[in-house]
Amino acid sequence: MIRSETARNVLNFACFQVGWLICVLYPGLLAAGLVLLFLVAHFVLVSQKRFSELQFIGLGTVVGAALDLLWFRTGILASTQGEVVLTPPWLVAIWAIFMTTLSHSLNWISRRVWLAFVLAPMAGPFAYWSASKLGAVSLPDLIPSLLALALGWLVVFPLLLFLRKSLYPELQP
Repeated sequence: MIRSETARNVLNFACFQVGWLICVLYPGLLAAGLVLLFLVAHFVLVSQKRFSELQFIGLGTVVGAALDLLWFRTGILASTQGEVVLTPPWLVAIWAIFMTTLSHSLNWISRRVWLAFVLAPMAGPFAYWSASKLGAVSLPDLIPSLLALALGWLVVFPLLLFLRKSLYPELQP
């Protein structure tokens, strides 16, 4: 494990950004598999409380994948590769790698609760809009889709931080 907290946070953020980009540019099983390797690297090099963090990542990944599936089923998101029955593996992988940031590189947001409510409704929809511009998904009706995504992130992001604090206090700084 890397000793420096700063170095761990930089590596964590870089793995998330690269993982997100790979999944969005090459949506498919191969990208999801590569993110899985990033997750292994995360647990070897970054994570200090591996078992608790694995549980938290699993919980958040299920919540995020369910939210994405809801958005696909309601038409807020659309796949560029046909009908979505289950959340695509590459999107599940993005949720998993994103969840690592909540205890590391994005942990600073949890120090001021109001930040989650301000940043999430902007950053979440921006990520989906960016993915749509890169061809990974589409936003069938742009403004309503972005508003629905903002509302979803307004609820889910603070909820994930609350769940981490409540269920996994050992992951708190």
